[in-house]
Order: sequence, then structure tokens, then C-alpha cells
Amino acid sequence: MDKVVHFEIPYDDIERVKNFYQDIFGWEIQSIPEMNYNMVHTVAVDEKQMPVEKGAINGGMYKRDENSSQTPVIVINVNSIDESVNKVLGKGGTIFRDKVSVGEMGFYAQVKDTEGNIIGLWEVKK
Repeated sequence: MDKVVHFEIPYDDIERVKNFYQDIFGWEIQSIPEMNYNMVHTVAVDEKQMPVEKGAINGGMYKRDENSSQTPVIVINVNSIDESVNKVLGKGGTIFRDKVSVGEMGFYAQVKDTEGNIIGLWEVKK
């Protein structure tokens, strides 16, 4: 069974969204300017930036634009993005964002399900 391992929240105003989630939930939000991305820690992490609590997940935030999902995205860890994309296409879904390499960590893609929801796919580099 493939698991949800990450979430992403789009924003229009970074300071407003950071204040909202930090003040209400106590989340730590760290900007990564070179990626135009913000890491969100909902739980403590280890030296590899992985959650230390079993079952907990962290996430990220990105600036909303016309090429991104306009709503939050769940990210599912899969063994192979290519195989998962083929399954999505076979069931009537579509590709929203092609597979890209994310540093030394893994690969990422986004698909759209049959209801129009955008889902992230994550494959750890082996």
C-alpha cells in the first residue's frame, strides 16, 4: 500500500500564510529560496529531515501561480513514478506536472485524478 508522506499548500502571501500556520498550529516554516519553496515541519525531524514520530508527515508551501495546483496537494510515496503515472492514465487520470529530479533525494510528479484533484507522486532515489 502506498502511503501519504508529504503535503503541499499553495499561498499568495508568504508572510500571511506563515503567520497563520505558525500561530495556530505551531508549525516551523523554513524558506528555501533557491527552490522557491518553504519546508513545513509539523513534527520534529532527524538528521535526514525525516519525521521522528511514526505516522507523522511534514510538508511544504509554494507560491500559487497559473501552473500550480490552486488547492492543497497530498503527496504519495510510490516505488516507481513511471509505473504509477501509467496506472493513473489507464484509469482516466492525466499528468499535471511531469516527473522531475529533486536533488539527491528523489523524483516528483503530479497527476490529476478523475475528479480533477491534483495528487503528488514521490519516488525515493535508490
